[in-house]
Amino acid sequence: MKTTLDIVCGKWKAAILLELVEQPLRFSEIKRVIPRIPHQTLIKHLKELEEDGLLNKEVSDHIPPKVNYSLTEYGMSLETLLHEMEEWGRNHELRSQQMLSKQNERVL
Repeated sequence: MKTTLDIVCGKWKAAILLELVEQPLRFSEIKRVIPRIPHQTLIKHLKELEEDGLLNKEVSDHIPPKVNYSLTEYGMSLETLLHEMEEWGRNHELRSQQMLSKQNERVL
């Protein structure tokens, strides 16, 4: 469990991986879909995910070069886990909102 959490979790890694499940993205596109991630953190996490064998980094021959990030086959093996984590988070937010609503009703 700890190994999985070390590699996949953290504040942003799962979000990056989840975005790349759908399609390859350039750095600027990842930054656009996850706007709150700090620039240097994104660079660091992409490098770590590539070193862990979860991402491919493809550099085009164009000038200026374009860099696309995509999941490796190994990275794609996380798809189910990532979607389940996303769903759990949504359910948790809904539950938290319902609990807060009940607390507010009691106060009134």
